[in-house]
Amino acid sequence: MAVDETSMDPAGDPASDPAGPGSAPPGDEERAGAEAAVDEAIDSNLGDHERYKAVIVALQRAVAAEDAAAVAALVEYPISVQVDGKDRTIKDPAGFIDAYGKFMTPEIRQAIVGTDYKDLFVNYKGVMFGNGQAWINGICKDDRCESFEVKLVTLQSASG
Repeated sequence: MAVDETSMDPAGDPASDPAGPGSAPPGDEERAGAEAAVDEAIDSNLGDHERYKAVIVALQRAVAAEDAAAVAALVEYPISVQVDGKDRTIKDPAGFIDAYGKFMTPEIRQAIVGTDYKDLFVNYKGVMFGNGQAWINGICKDDRCESFEVKLVTLQSASG
């Protein structure tokens, strides 16, 4: 590829991106397209993708940091989880934090932390991480669902 000499700095080195200003490195364009497709799927199925994206990022950071309290703050209660092979309904953040180490398995952690935004599955039921180990969705706060909160609604093992 020829380098446009107008993009050279005074030392004669090419600018940081030899393809020119405003161009994306190889692969970034494809990633941006995939992320835009997820944004569109969220917008058309669920509502404002920026609100979902904020919760997705917060959830992934909290799980990666093993911050049970931060994860608990993102949950819609009650939530059902499996503890010691048995279904358990957790009614509040305190119960969630107490049991966190028993239900937040490596499989569930990896599904949440290891799923790139561009690879999320979206439908009318919400946004899915991994193979269904975690789901987030909007919780309506009024009859017309004009006001909603994005929350973690499902945590489960996908192995069976």
